[in-house]
Amino acid sequence: MVEPPELRRPTRDQVYRRRVVALIVVAVALGVAGWAAWAALGSRDKAAAPPATTVAPPKVLQVLFPEGFTRAQMARRADAASPAITARGYLLATASSPLPAQFAGDGKARNLEGFLFPATYDLFVTDGSKRLVRKQLDAFRLNWGKVKLGYARSKNLTGYDVLIIASMIEKEVIVPKERELVAAVIYNRLHQRMPLGIDATLRYGLKIPPTQAITKQDLASNSPYNTRKFRGLPPTPIANPGLASIQAAAHPAKMDYLYFVRKPDCRSHFFTASIEEFDAYTRKGLTNC
Repeated sequence: MVEPPELRRPTRDQVYRRRVVALIVVAVALGVAGWAAWAALGSRDKAAAPPATTVAPPKVLQVLFPEGFTRAQMARRADAASPAITARGYLLATASSPLPAQFAGDGKARNLEGFLFPATYDLFVTDGSKRLVRKQLDAFRLNWGKVKLGYARSKNLTGYDVLIIASMIEKEVIVPKERELVAAVIYNRLHQRMPLGIDATLRYGLKIPPTQAITKQDLASNSPYNTRKFRGLPPTPIANPGLASIQAAAHPAKMDYLYFVRKPDCRSHFFTASIEEFDAYTRKGLTNC
C-alpha cells in the first residue's frame, strides 16, 4: 500500500537539509539584527561625540646672525627674536663643549665661540636655546666639510687655529677680496714670530666697544687677547666667521705682506711688506676710522 504524500515520512537527508536551511535563516536574521544595532549605536556615538578640532602648528620665526657676530651678540639677538629663548639660556647652552678641544687636539673644553655658524635659522616659537644651537652646529659641520686644511697643517696649524684666524679676518675685513691678504699677513707674522698687532682681539678680550678708542692702558694689558703685546694667536676665536673667511684662513694669498692699515675710505686696506712704507702711510693721519 502506498501512503499519501502528506503522510509520507521524510527521509534522513531531507530532515538534515531542512535543519541546515533553518539554521541559515536564523543566523542571517541574527546578523541583520546585530548589524542594525551596531549601526544605531555608532550613530548615537557620532551624534554624542564633540566635533573634531584642528590643532594649528606652532608659528615659525626667523633668527638672523650676521657673519662676525660674537657669541654674546648672538645671545642678545636670539633673545629679541624668540619668546622661548633668553640671552642667559643661550649663553649657558654654548658655555662649554668638547668640540673646540677636538679641533685643537688638547682635550680642553671651551665655549663655542667660533663654531656658532652665522646664518638665518627657521625656528618654531616653542624651540629653545638648545634647538637653535644644534641647528648652528649642524650648519657649521656642513660648511666646515668644504674646507681643505692641507696648507694650514703644513704650517703646523690646527683646525682650531684656522678658526681663530678666520674670526680675526671676519672682524678686520669689509672688502671681500682682502680676506686672503689679511690671512697672508697673519701667516707671515706667525712665521716670523712677530706680534699680530690686531686690535680686534684686544677689543674682544677687554670688551672694548668699536665706538670707543683703545687707550695706552688697554695696550699695556696682560690680557692673552692683547696681540700687540704677545706673540702668537689669541686663545680662542673672537667671533663666529662665515665660510668665506674660514676658506681664506685655510688658503691665504701668497704674498709677503707684514703690515696693513685702513685707508681713508674706512673700508679697504693698504698692504705692504715694508715697515718704512707702513710708517709713511700711517703718517697721513688716518683718524676717522
